[in-house]
Amino acid sequence: MTSARPASSRNKLLLAGALGVTIGAIGLAASAPERLLQAEFARQRWLAGADPLDFEVAGHRWASVAAGPRDAPVLVLVHGFTGSKENWLPLMRELSRTHRVIAVDLPGWGESDRLSGADYGPVAQAARLAAFIKALPQAPELVVGHSMGGQIVGLLAARHPETAPRIVLMSSAGVRYEENAFANAVLAGDNPFQVTNRAELKRYLGIVFADPPFVPWPASEALVRRRRADADFEQRVLDGIGRGPDAFALEAELGNISAPTLLLWCREDKVIDISAAEVFAKGLPQSRTVILSGCGHMPMMAQPRNVAEALRNFM
Repeated sequence: MTSARPASSRNKLLLAGALGVTIGAIGLAASAPERLLQAEFARQRWLAGADPLDFEVAGHRWASVAAGPRDAPVLVLVHGFTGSKENWLPLMRELSRTHRVIAVDLPGWGESDRLSGADYGPVAQAARLAAFIKALPQAPELVVGHSMGGQIVGLLAARHPETAPRIVLMSSAGVRYEENAFANAVLAGDNPFQVTNRAELKRYLGIVFADPPFVPWPASEALVRRRRADADFEQRVLDGIGRGPDAFALEAELGNISAPTLLLWCREDKVIDISAAEVFAKGLPQSRTVILSGCGHMPMMAQPRNVAEALRNFM
């Protein structure tokens, strides 16, 4: 016959077990913060009903996430400088009820292939994006580009109009606008988005968000490690999109864009000043403009419901 342990002994064992789990979790977080960041991305994919989906196009493996019915109208979402497919998950959660939504990591970025010596400037990326869209089983109804992605989508519409029947340029680069602190820093050769430590991550979030989110440790550490590893690549790409010969190629080709276009901006954008929307509007007669308040350079993350409504009204 065995005797039951006293309650105090059982409580001590439970406490010790819980403490062991806690210490183990802290140890995992300290040694492998990337795993916890990936777990958070998996949670966001689950909320959006999105699944990973890879493509082999234009000499690269494209990592993407897709959500929504396979037979629904297709939307393609293209991220900006230092961005990724995960930037779109809050918006995908809103749109996937009625559309098949595909968000990609552009070649060179995120989990997609980056090849040594390859050109990842906007003109080269626009050609790759055209090949990607042609490879889809169903042509998209709408192609959305944010920031650098808007610059790429605009060039796509100008040079490959058959791939982009309607486009959205969201906080888009590619034209001259009223200079702000970000533009002045880029023109001086700096990367205002540089993140090599947690202090720079906090500064970066303050630039792109009107109300910066709190990123807890260890997710912040994982993000810093990613961005630190990409620092040289980011600088090379920024040199091209901000100061190189392709920097304003889109502005010169606005007259070649026949696709109906939605221009979507946040009034408080500290990166691409709202005056850029006026430049686009003058060069694109078939455009309409939606200005949101209370958000910065990342409207699809800060106000996904309002952005989804604007896209639905446009479509």
